Amino acid sequence: MLQSINPATGEKGQRFKRLTGAELEAKLEIASAAFVTWRKTPISERSALLGRIADQFEAHRDQLARTMTFEMGKPIKAALAEVDKCTAGFRFYAEHGPAYVEDKPVEWQSGKALIRRLPIGPVLAVMPWNFPYWQVVRFLAPALMAGNTGLLKHASNVPACAQAIEDMVRLAGAPEGLFQNLFLASDKIAGIIADDRVAAVTLTGSEGAGMSVAQAAGKALKKVVLELGGSDPFIVMPSADVERAADTAVQARIMNSGQSCICAKRMIVHADVHDRFMARFAAGMKAVKVGDPLDPATDMGPMSSLSARDDIAAQLERAVKAGATKLLGGEALPGPGAFFTPAILVDIPPDAPVAREEFFGPVAMVFKVGSIDEAIARANDVPFGLGSSVWTNDETERQRFINEIEAGMTAINQMLASDPHVPFGGIKRSGHGRELAAEGLHEFTNLKTVFLPNP
Repeated sequence: MLQSINPATGEKGQRFKRLTGAELEAKLEIASAAFVTWRKTPISERSALLGRIADQFEAHRDQLARTMTFEMGKPIKAALAEVDKCTAGFRFYAEHGPAYVEDKPVEWQSGKALIRRLPIGPVLAVMPWNFPYWQVVRFLAPALMAGNTGLLKHASNVPACAQAIEDMVRLAGAPEGLFQNLFLASDKIAGIIADDRVAAVTLTGSEGAGMSVAQAAGKALKKVVLELGGSDPFIVMPSADVERAADTAVQARIMNSGQSCICAKRMIVHADVHDRFMARFAAGMKAVKVGDPLDPATDMGPMSSLSARDDIAAQLERAVKAGATKLLGGEALPGPGAFFTPAILVDIPPDAPVAREEFFGPVAMVFKVGSIDEAIARANDVPFGLGSSVWTNDETERQRFINEIEAGMTAINQMLASDPHVPFGGIKRSGHGRELAAEGLHEFTNLKTVFLPNP
């Protein structure tokens, strides 16, 4: 059984039965059959369905947000914003998706051709709990628009969120089997990937999960998109608006209780503005209101579980033992909830393993640097390459950061965020492939070249 547990209170919620082998087989067969019909469905009808799914997310906004807050502790303001983002994501692909699958004509001296984007089949998505709706929509909206069907293996601690997404698709009038939940244990994933009816797989999650899924996909010779961890740098240079950068750094570090792959995790600050930045940043981190996620005044709710809180506390302790200094925070609050106060680590030995790790929780590492060369070297001295945020008003510095930081995304003078208008993804051990925009839709299509007869 899958059990919903409120990380703020320990209260138990809904329970969901895991699929039997026969039930899984039936769902795979239904997904395959639905694809045969859906791939032939006119683009206009696909677009209309996405619009109706958006309508359902909008109509059930409060209910969806409260389910998310109950299951993984997201503050209600952020939960409502995530539901709104999902609504916007479906509407985006309903509007722009048709253009992403249009034929592209090609001409050359001796002939003509066209490039056509065709669907490939059922796509399996293995998704995490930290953005339990938005992560799914990032795969689902473009996959359906392209003519594929979807199968979801969601994180075990957000089964009610998984069920809610399937409910929204069903209420929108989707054909049977277009999108289905798979309430399964993780050890069943490799078998599903190997099944001939499944065309491709996408995963957002840990490095370990990514390696496991990539191995299974490679063995089956199937397309895979991976969005994994990150230890994003947040670089502040002397020409920046230091106070604005510090205020943004607080929000970028505590977003989702620090449980986001694109949270700013390493603050890399030039020595000339280090003290100014730290005074404001430390005050901001100390002032964060941690508490009841249903209270609109709460800045940061609990971590996703007691085990997640204990893991981040143990990692913080290892950092201190390795020579880092805990400037503030990093305390578990009394009571039944998985609450943890925002922490700042300074004086981190460059050769300490923790300096190159990801803190998946509200712990900021701060590094002082003396030049742009040192800032770039420090930014790149991790195995990850997902996002980055750089704060400078010097155009030469901006271009160097854009060209030299090893990451899939760079935000200038702002906090990094995902948006359906632009591709999302990373390099190195942060994964490969892209979500969102046209590129996200194209990941799971057959790029077919058609050579046209000469007149």
